[in-house]
Amino acid sequence: MDFKITETCPEHIYEKQEGVEYGKVELRTYFSTTTNSERKVNVLLPAGYDPAVKYPVIYLQHGIFGDENALLYNENVNMIELIGNMMAEGLMKEAVVVFPSMYVTSDPEMKPAFNPEAVKPYDNFIFDLTADLMPFIRESYSVYDDRDHQAIGGFSLGGRQTMYVGLCRPDLFKYVGAVAPAPGMVPAKDWAMEHPGQMKEEEVTFEGKGFEPEVFLICCGTKDGTVGKFPEEYHKLYEKNGVKHIWYEVPEAEHNFVAIRSFLYNYLQMIF
Repeated sequence: MDFKITETCPEHIYEKQEGVEYGKVELRTYFSTTTNSERKVNVLLPAGYDPAVKYPVIYLQHGIFGDENALLYNENVNMIELIGNMMAEGLMKEAVVVFPSMYVTSDPEMKPAFNPEAVKPYDNFIFDLTADLMPFIRESYSVYDDRDHQAIGGFSLGGRQTMYVGLCRPDLFKYVGAVAPAPGMVPAKDWAMEHPGQMKEEEVTFEGKGFEPEVFLICCGTKDGTVGKFPEEYHKLYEKNGVKHIWYEVPEAEHNFVAIRSFLYNYLQMIF
């Protein structure tokens, strides 16, 4: 892809601008057959959303301990303004943007923590996403349902789950992006815990699956002390396994909004 990465998101992109109409957020509930319960999701509709028009869909995932509000309402990211400004400037296609809760368990008493058992429900996100959430979005909004018009992205643990979904279901998503993806998609050990891995290193491939993303983007801040060098390790694994992808680092960024803004500014221009 002929696209020049901009390492730092321009300030005017995430600041509220006079004369720009921003999108509307709807907090919805849907029934999950995966958990046998009602679950919440935030849906950001483009300004002037028209049910007579078909829109592409973007699914954006939060980090550990987050929920459907965490990424959308991060006061430093300014998600609504950032997306609205990019649409207004024609830098991205108008789209429906979905912010799920990624912790998928049928046990209401279970809570996330830094141990393998408490983190495991995040791995169930792929089942809730594909069996329950995506059908709900298609039924509730005027959106395309083909892979050409579906993108997925995420931050930290949401980045890890995004890569996992992208690798497992390339038939659903043509665009995959992760910022500061957490360790654990393959076996690893970090400062917090030992990760058993969702897949083996040799399974990290699109070979034989019939599909691969048009865009597979990974980035991370150069001063990220939370996930450290694990995003770069994913990059090296993809290179080793012949997985086509784009990798870049955000100068001086930590595990925070600076990296997230940079990721969104680039990724949202590259999709659809």
